[in-house]
Amino acid sequence: SKKKGLSFEEKRARMMEIFFETKDVFQLKDLEKIAPKEKGITSMSVKEILQSLVDDGMVDTDRIGTSNYFWAFPSKALHARKRKLEELESQFAESSQKKEALQKSIEKSKTGREDTAERAALLKELAALRQTKEQLKTEIDKHRECDPDVVEEMRK
Repeated sequence: SKKKGLSFEEKRARMMEIFFETKDVFQLKDLEKIAPKEKGITSMSVKEILQSLVDDGMVDTDRIGTSNYFWAFPSKALHARKRKLEELESQFAESSQKKEALQKSIEKSKTGREDTAERAALLKELAALRQTKEQLKTEIDKHRECDPDVVEEMRK
C-alpha cells in the first residue's frame, strides 16, 4: 500500500514542534535539513510551511546581515492564546449584553400589543379599510382618462 503524505496542517504542527522542542533559533537551510529527518516533512515544502507560520505570526523572523533567522518559543504561543481567549471572552460578554438589551426591547415593544378582542377587532377593521382603499384606487385609475386635469394635459 502507498504511504500517505502529511496534510498542510500536520506539517505546520510538526514544524512548530521543532521550534518548541529545541527552543533554538534556525536558518532556513538548517530547518531544511532537520525537518525531513526528525519530523518527516519534505525539504521541498519546508520554506512554504515556514512562510505560512511567519505570516500567521506563529514564528518570528529577522534578517541579520545577509541571513534570515527563524524562532518560536512556547511562551509566546501561550501569551497569544491567552490574548485570544481574553478577546473572545470580551466579545462574548458584549454579545450577551446586546442580546439582553434586545430581549428587553422586545418585551417593551410587546406591551400594548397583547392579543385582546378589541385589538383583533381593530386589526380586522384596518384590513377591511385597506382593502376598500385599494378598490377605490383601481376605480379612480379606470376613470382617469375622463379626469378634466388629464384631458387638459393631453390638449397641451
